[in-house]
Amino acid sequence: MRQVFLDTETTGLDPALGHRIVEIAAVEMNNRRLTGRHFHRYLNPGRESDEGALRVHGLTREFLRDKPVFQDICSEFLAFIEGSGVLIHNAPFDMGFINHELGLIRFEPMQHYCVQISDTLMLAKELHPGKRNNLDALCERYQIDNSHRTLHGALLDAELLAEVYLAMTRGQESLLMEADVSASSQADDLAAKKMENLALIVQPATQAELELHERLLERIRAESKGNCMWDR
Repeated sequence: MRQVFLDTETTGLDPALGHRIVEIAAVEMNNRRLTGRHFHRYLNPGRESDEGALRVHGLTREFLRDKPVFQDICSEFLAFIEGSGVLIHNAPFDMGFINHELGLIRFEPMQHYCVQISDTLMLAKELHPGKRNNLDALCERYQIDNSHRTLHGALLDAELLAEVYLAMTRGQESLLMEADVSASSQADDLAAKKMENLALIVQPATQAELELHERLLERIRAESKGNCMWDR
């Protein structure tokens, strides 16, 4: 199954107040393996970021001034997520911004282009009720190295989220492993039954071979000073 892990950075907290996306990224996973394919763009929001948002992502208006606007990258972004399952940490936040951007250029909401959208924050809360479940806390809980995350970045956070998701859903792999073990056990049982029906030829050792073996044991006894396990 093709899955896409997505993250955005924005100028503030509410698109209804005119806030816009400044960075968007998505990484691809197929059958629980990252493929190395990703989508990543910085965007010109046409406005300043709130002070709090700027402290989070560090993307200044000067840096973003020559970047494309969302409309310029929209078709490429939708092509990347099309037909996939999209996973987002705190999905309502990112979806709110993306759907706002899509609406401004008269595109259908994001849900129209992908198979489903899942919120990994809700999954984390089900697995760890009452605990902190932001991305940093989950990385620490699952021993995922995020020491290079000094600022929030959409691409880095999407990659970390993919690793966190694999760790949170590792139990699903165990179900497959149990099935494999069961199949392996059945194969072993079948092999054992076949062995029972074999007419094995037993060839006893000759007297010379027995004497040679005994001399070898005596030499080992002498070298080990009587500490051989088989004599205990």
